[in-house]
Amino acid sequence: MRGFWDGKALWSRGGKPIHAPDYFLAELPKDIALDGELWLGRGKFEDTVSIVRRQTPNARWRQIQFMVFDAPKVKGTFEKRMVFLKTQLPATAKHVRPVPQWLCKGKAHLIAERDRIVKAGGEGLMIREPESVYEGKRSGTLLKVKTHADAEATVIGHKPGKGKFDGMLGSLRVRTKDGREFSVGTGFTNTERKNPPPIGAVVTYRYRGLTKNGLPRFPSFWRVRKK
Repeated sequence: MRGFWDGKALWSRGGKPIHAPDYFLAELPKDIALDGELWLGRGKFEDTVSIVRRQTPNARWRQIQFMVFDAPKVKGTFEKRMVFLKTQLPATAKHVRPVPQWLCKGKAHLIAERDRIVKAGGEGLMIREPESVYEGKRSGTLLKVKTHADAEATVIGHKPGKGKFDGMLGSLRVRTKDGREFSVGTGFTNTERKNPPPIGAVVTYRYRGLTKNGLPRFPSFWRVRKK
């Protein structure tokens, strides 16, 4: 789960406070901003969220680590920021540590490492352009490299959109052949949101693994199956 340390408090990606225990916060450097993820282990996203979102932290926080991958306020290249992080995050810390980084030697190396991580239960890799600056938004200097699975489901309902999608489709409610139902809310163009697949249509969606309940994680619309 994404986490941001502003030098005084810990926040979620959406700007909500994260109520970490004092011993956890004590390992974070004061007045230094950090960007990273609160991590419990591969395949444990839901467990991580259930721990981190509690208003009152419990003993399960001792299993959480804050894996730091950047220092937003530090000027200079990515390489300089990584050197800075290593000087600020003590090796003796139990809960805070920098994410391991290594130099990509080419496309074959990239694909091999991606497949190794996916086989071990991860989603894939993040690849950073050398000597890049930090950007607090989607950027062409920081890209995801991952595989994905896809499957089909039948549209059984439409949920209206809100905000910028007001008057358009918000999400599709779909059902798989084995009866599992869930919503798909991303991956659509504005044209598709204005003219969504009709009820009864079979759509293909992409996803990243399954939840404990057997539902696709992060389903994203891909296309309507042609008859």
